[in-house]
Amino acid sequence: MSEQMSELAIRDYVARLAGDAPAPGGGSAAAVVGALAAASVRMVGSFTVGKKKYAAVEDEIRAHLAAIDDCCERMLALAQEDVTAFGAVGEAYALPKASDEEKQARSAAIQSALRDAAGVPLRLVEACAILSRHLLPLAQKGNQNLLSDVGVAARLCQAAAECGWLNVEVNLALIDDETFVTARRARLQAMLRECQKACEETWYRIGAKITG
Repeated sequence: MSEQMSELAIRDYVARLAGDAPAPGGGSAAAVVGALAAASVRMVGSFTVGKKKYAAVEDEIRAHLAAIDDCCERMLALAQEDVTAFGAVGEAYALPKASDEEKQARSAAIQSALRDAAGVPLRLVEACAILSRHLLPLAQKGNQNLLSDVGVAARLCQAAAECGWLNVEVNLALIDDETFVTARRARLQAMLRECQKACEETWYRIGAKITG
């Protein structure tokens, strides 16, 4: 697929996702959801900087926005990387397997492709964990008229991370290298827990403030 996922119109991307092509799939969609989370909380910062009411926290907000922008760009890139990685796995499985040598080469190629494929959603979970660190500060110090948008970002961020977790695990289940699997799973679980904790705290604090 020659088009970059991030360059497709929303309707076109959704149509691709809904179609019978193998990619984009859930991994790419999860990365897009993560980017939407970043954009949602970024908007709150955009409505905060330059406002007299928030002048005292403007430098702090700008620092958060720089990190949020980085997360968003990483997630958009991952939406494409997932498509590429999935294609590589398919190509590895399609390799010939008539002889013992071909079977061995095919098996090695599959394992290599699976490791790469597991790395993409793992990086998504990492980006979500990083993004989650900036949610509560924006909820507490950003423009309070957009508090619900931080809540939306929190839920989207957590959803993207949990979908990323699922896509890492589905690849790890097929990888033979137990040392690799154990190390990646430990890193994955730590980042997922961090993201979930931050997103849940942000969500419930916002809910409590809005509902009184």
